Amino acid sequence: MDTAYQFRDHLNREFARIGKALASHKRLEILELLHQCPKSVDTLADNTGMSPANTSQHLQILRGAGLVQSSRDGTYIIYRLTSELVYDLLRMLRQVAETHLAEVDRALQKLHENPQALEKVDRDQLADMVRAGKVILLDVRPADEYAAAHLPRAISIPLDQLELHLDRLPRDQQIVAYCRTPYCLISNMAVSLLRRKGFTAAVLGEGVSEWQEHGQDVESMLEH
Repeated sequence: MDTAYQFRDHLNREFARIGKALASHKRLEILELLHQCPKSVDTLADNTGMSPANTSQHLQILRGAGLVQSSRDGTYIIYRLTSELVYDLLRMLRQVAETHLAEVDRALQKLHENPQALEKVDRDQLADMVRAGKVILLDVRPADEYAAAHLPRAISIPLDQLELHLDRLPRDQQIVAYCRTPYCLISNMAVSLLRRKGFTAAVLGEGVSEWQEHGQDVESMLEH
């Protein structure tokens, strides 16, 4: 019996390593970014607003728990998720939080009341509208994420470059901006800017991840 308890405790200690690795909001952010595409330490530091040293420390914890892996590309160390299961775990964590944490529920209620949000539309219908030239899809994520996967016919203008490239966008069409997930607010910031500049714009309310989860096609600029 003692051996059985020891075996159980050993397994639970190993499972707890995953929980400890996830017990940081910045490490959750890193996992979300790596689900978009593989990234270097410097790119992750830039995306998260952390120093490269701090970012590297977080990555070592995630790597120790088996959640990320790395490879060398010239002088750069590139990190990626070890498998799609890691993102499944992240998604389940969010679902549990949405269901059982009142603070998360209140925050999401405010997000859903966002006046910039696009009226609920069927994904196939939106794709048809884009093909017909009735809607312009605007991807405001960094360029590396757009290159890895983006919604078909979407235009890439990262948020930090948007004000400099407004001439690329038509003023006589609806613009629908999207980013990584429903929790990613850079699309909201983009729409606020566009509306101030006189464009007709709305937030899609979901990102590439949700698009793929529902079986919709995405495009990539990377060689396979």
